[in-house]
Amino acid sequence: MTVADAVEAPPARAGRRGIGLLVLAALLAAAVLLSVLIGSKPLAPADVWHALFFSTGAENDRIVWEVRLPRTLAAVVVGAALGVAGALIQAFTRNPLGDPGILGVNAGASLGVAIGVAVFGTTLPVQHLGFAFAGAFIATIVVVLVGSAGRTTDPVRLTLAGVAVGAMLAGITTAMTLLDPATFNQMRGWSAGTVVERGLDVILPAAPFIAGGLAIALVCARALNAMGLGDDLASALGAHVGRTRILTVVAITLLAAAATAIAGPIGFVGLMAPHIARWITGPDQRWILPFSALIAAIVLLAADIVGRVLLWPGEVPVGIVTAFVGAPLLIWFVRRRRASVL
Repeated sequence: MTVADAVEAPPARAGRRGIGLLVLAALLAAAVLLSVLIGSKPLAPADVWHALFFSTGAENDRIVWEVRLPRTLAAVVVGAALGVAGALIQAFTRNPLGDPGILGVNAGASLGVAIGVAVFGTTLPVQHLGFAFAGAFIATIVVVLVGSAGRTTDPVRLTLAGVAVGAMLAGITTAMTLLDPATFNQMRGWSAGTVVERGLDVILPAAPFIAGGLAIALVCARALNAMGLGDDLASALGAHVGRTRILTVVAITLLAAAATAIAGPIGFVGLMAPHIARWITGPDQRWILPFSALIAAIVLLAADIVGRVLLWPGEVPVGIVTAFVGAPLLIWFVRRRRASVL
């Protein structure tokens, strides 16, 4: 299937994709239910029902409303943002191994948090939020300036600049944490990737950025389909190539920065979800983006649930689980021809 074939999909194919979205929505609902039920203190469905609709402030009610539901919401929001960011960057760079960290966003956010901890003494996730955003956006601006170098924005140069700048920023962050034990202790949990203690006080400030990134992504979807045929043909078809590239970089930065600010750097989710989405939908970005959002949310939430039971009653950070589970799954999907074709 070519990109042109996917742009105007037959009704039967569109119907199958619609059914696929409904199936993924049902799987996400099931994962949300499991996330509320499973933890260091398992809850019965009757306890959850009582907490949701007849809360009296008892211990189980507080566990549901103050711990499980905010954590579940954080996993869903972060997963959806990473999934769409990964789909955008793979389409933008034409690189099936592209992920949200390729523009240096994760490295910039990590450096911002390290500066916040070491210089300003931040200790809470909500305090890390602003520093993570600032670091991510500054890193992206530097990558764009280096990658364009006064010329039109080129995906290959942007990728190379992102890898170089990201490596440099990661080295600075590592040096800061090694030289300052207090910074290391504060960064240790955040840098592993976690949705623990991520309540509405952390999610709500980041929500407008995620909503904006999702909106821009949907606007760019059709133009990205045309750009898959080549810049010259895309321009002939009426796509604004330069504007689409700028908007795509903005969307990737908003989504990846917000997700990283909330949960820390989480790998493989944004890399893996678009591959699964393309395997199901084909190369049409208008379908890949919503499928990637749902798949990534399910994957991240499932990884968080697995992390709760691996060392019960202790926990494994979700970022570590996605690394162990995501790598073999990604290898399997990439080996399938339809999953790896952009």
